[in-house]
Amino acid sequence: MIVTLRTEGLQSLDQIRAFLEGSAALGFEPPGREAVYGWVTAELRRFGYARLGKADKGLLRQYLAKVTGLSRAQLTRLIGQFIEHGTIRDRRGRPAKPFARRYTAEDVRLLAEIDSLHGTLSGPATRKLCERAWHRFGDARYQRLAGISNGHLYNLRRRPGYKDLRGTFTKTRPNSVQIGQRRKPRPDGQPGFLRVDSVHQGDLDGIKGLYHINLVDEVTQLQFIGSVERLSDLFLLPVLEDLSTAFPVVVQGFHADNGSEYINHRVADMLAKLHIQQFTKSRARRTNDNALVESKNGSVVRKHLGYAHIPARFAEAVNHFAQHQLSPYLNFHRPCFFPTEQVDARGRVRKHFRYSDMMTPYEKLESLPGSATFLKPGTTFKQLDAIAYAISDNEAARRLNQARKELFQTINNAQNPAA
Repeated sequence: MIVTLRTEGLQSLDQIRAFLEGSAALGFEPPGREAVYGWVTAELRRFGYARLGKADKGLLRQYLAKVTGLSRAQLTRLIGQFIEHGTIRDRRGRPAKPFARRYTAEDVRLLAEIDSLHGTLSGPATRKLCERAWHRFGDARYQRLAGISNGHLYNLRRRPGYKDLRGTFTKTRPNSVQIGQRRKPRPDGQPGFLRVDSVHQGDLDGIKGLYHINLVDEVTQLQFIGSVERLSDLFLLPVLEDLSTAFPVVVQGFHADNGSEYINHRVADMLAKLHIQQFTKSRARRTNDNALVESKNGSVVRKHLGYAHIPARFAEAVNHFAQHQLSPYLNFHRPCFFPTEQVDARGRVRKHFRYSDMMTPYEKLESLPGSATFLKPGTTFKQLDAIAYAISDNEAARRLNQARKELFQTINNAQNPAA
């Protein structure tokens, strides 16, 4: 204790200097904040701190620090208060009340549920799903999450409660064929210009895996996926025709990379039969020519169907799932970013992806000027609305997950029959 040190016997700075040079570090606990402040005040007043020179002030500071155990910064603040007011007192206020939590444990559970249903989409896409759940489908449970920010959404994903609740490719072979125009499509804001690519589900022990056919509309991001046993005309052409005719808009263009499965006379004849006028293919050293569909290969096809090997004999079952479960979910219930293009001072086109422009592909189609004129004959928005809003986004994701679970159970059971 300070009082037991009998520091009253130190009457001069020379005595303090001797005390500092001869004593070891003091290992006692201060008696209390008020007592320490009172003692420091008395010592500063007794030695006339304000009238001392720089060296003597430093000596007195060392003495006060050794006896009290206060840090240099703490002593500086106390001495400044003493010089200004002639005394030292505890100026701390009452402890501030903690901020009230806006989002509850129920909100965290709902976020974990919606992430589980939709496969943990990006923050903006998840926000849009919460908005649609509340505003479009009237689910009052999502009222608070409908207004959440990106940053706070990722904060909720880091909470312990959220964490508690919560796979080779074969490249296509290039072949120079004088079919199709070698250029990038120019849709000029009109839907119906499709991008196509193939995704191989891998080989295993000499057994060929099936192939997915991925078609994406460039403007609206309407997307239809199918699966085939082989990339041969016998298997590919029927599914490719089904996917092309499944789009609710008039298809005007068809763009592929330089894979021989698409750049051939039989595909060109099929497109002519469907009255698809433009047939284009990617240019050399222009990696962005087919970037949209290639990005969808990873963010959609791989996300929902994985990387693991699926034998080709299951192509029919996977194709049924992709066309009747996965494709409707992607078009009517999964939000996407849509870019806003601006030309900078150098004449370069800059794309900005704003949250306010995020919507489902079907909503993007509806938002286009003169959207009804792009629909196929016999198709109306009233018919499409009945499909889009028959069930909520979460219910659609729930049904998709259940259908996918049953599909892979069927595949696994067929490959590993009970002994």
